[in-house]
Amino acid sequence: MSIRTYILRRLLGLAPLLLAISFFSFVIIQLSPSDPAEVVIRVNALRTSPELIAEVRKEMGLDRPFLERYLTWLGNAVQGDLGKRYVDGKPVSEEMLKALPPTLLLAAVAAVLMLACSIAAALVGVCFEGRWPDLLLRGLVFLGMSVPAFWAGLLLVWLFAVHLDLLPTGGLSGPLSLILPACTLALPYISTYARLLRNSMVQTKQQNFVLYAKACGRSRGAVLRHIFRNSLQSTLTGLGMSPPQLVAGTFVAECIFAWPGLGRLCVTAIFNRDFPVIQAYVLLMAVLFALCNLCMDICAALVDPRLRERGVR
Repeated sequence: MSIRTYILRRLLGLAPLLLAISFFSFVIIQLSPSDPAEVVIRVNALRTSPELIAEVRKEMGLDRPFLERYLTWLGNAVQGDLGKRYVDGKPVSEEMLKALPPTLLLAAVAAVLMLACSIAAALVGVCFEGRWPDLLLRGLVFLGMSVPAFWAGLLLVWLFAVHLDLLPTGGLSGPLSLILPACTLALPYISTYARLLRNSMVQTKQQNFVLYAKACGRSRGAVLRHIFRNSLQSTLTGLGMSPPQLVAGTFVAECIFAWPGLGRLCVTAIFNRDFPVIQAYVLLMAVLFALCNLCMDICAALVDPRLRERGVR
């Protein structure tokens, strides 16, 4: 099976997965014990009555059969219409598009920070395996994995914003306002992927091709590059899933640092029981995970010669 055939089969298999994601996103909101009609009435400060509830349910199409409502919602979602907010009646898609760039900016900065620190820590750990730099980094990695993200964010605010007065405490006011939320978001992933990549490189270091490369007189840097490339296969999936994890995990940093992004929008919608926003957020995150997983599978098939030969993962 060629790589083109493999990619085509994966793309064809993505269609039913996306359909299942949309169905799950629609069903999970329908299972909520709260009546959307009552929520709309209450957030608009109106007095509930059976007649008003029935009228609002009819306007929202809640009196129609379940399958009809799902197909209508799916057709609108494909066209970019994710409904309207219960709080102010604004289109959900427009509100999410406003909140998406700050979230992507925060996730991108955190991803760059995560990759740089993880790779650097893994390389130092492999070069100084068993010595004090490796032991120190392993201790820091363990500490980073143990500290909850919200607690790390509060500590960073206390140290750099309150005590040292070097960085702003929150908001999107400039490049400096990115530092604390990006560090808070990236810290758990730095620890996880540094440990994962370091262990994979240590195992690869024991392979025969590394011994052969050293025997051929290859430089230490060239040998290290071979070890690094051949260690990516076991960590590529984990690293590849970090972008959607970063985007989905921004709500912690966004709430702590008052960041105007998707996570904070979703948290506000949860408190207000704004179901269309929650539904759109769940759908967006699930689709993002599915697409990133597909991209990582294709990248793994391109990177690893064995997967290219077999054409399957």
